[in-house]
Amino acid sequence: MEDLAAHIEMKRPDAVLSQVIAYGELTLTIPASELIAFAEFLKTDQTCRFTSLVDITAVDHPGRAARFDVVYHFLSMYQNQRIRVKVAVHEDEMLPSLTEIHPSADWFEREVFDMFGIIFTGHPDLRRILTDYGFRGHPLRKDFPTTGYVEVRYDEAQKRVVYEPVTLVQEYRQFDFLSPWEGAKYVLPGDEKSEAK
Repeated sequence: MEDLAAHIEMKRPDAVLSQVIAYGELTLTIPASELIAFAEFLKTDQTCRFTSLVDITAVDHPGRAARFDVVYHFLSMYQNQRIRVKVAVHEDEMLPSLTEIHPSADWFEREVFDMFGIIFTGHPDLRRILTDYGFRGHPLRKDFPTTGYVEVRYDEAQKRVVYEPVTLVQEYRQFDFLSPWEGAKYVLPGDEKSEAK
């Protein structure tokens, strides 16, 4: 891994902002402006040959100016190596699509768009892939409510699926934040032995 990191740093010093080797994998951080050229370099360079894009995901850091880290995982079957590339993006920033270089990016980018709201320019069909077309929000953002905004159910009277605003009326949602053991009077097996002495 050290040799690969040194080779990439030597060939593309303008692109690599930072590098870390952890758990036997190399993680590189690059600027968004270098994404296309860097992905092309990783694919065509004879030492790298990362010809397979295995996955794209994102991590939400709401307190940071560049809110999201978009994470790309590449595989070189020729060198039997994996590499992770991270790109920090602002909430209103768009990333270029990698579909021209790696066709497998198509559905990965759609998923990141659907779950996080990150837009990929140049994508041939950027639309939701895991949620409904009318879905509001992006479920993997940390500011998305755990209950969502609407609930979906089948209405037997209307004979169709209906969308309704979420209403939280369950009693168990009224938390008192006390321990369930406070004030409890439980008799456990064996307690009678302590009282007999």
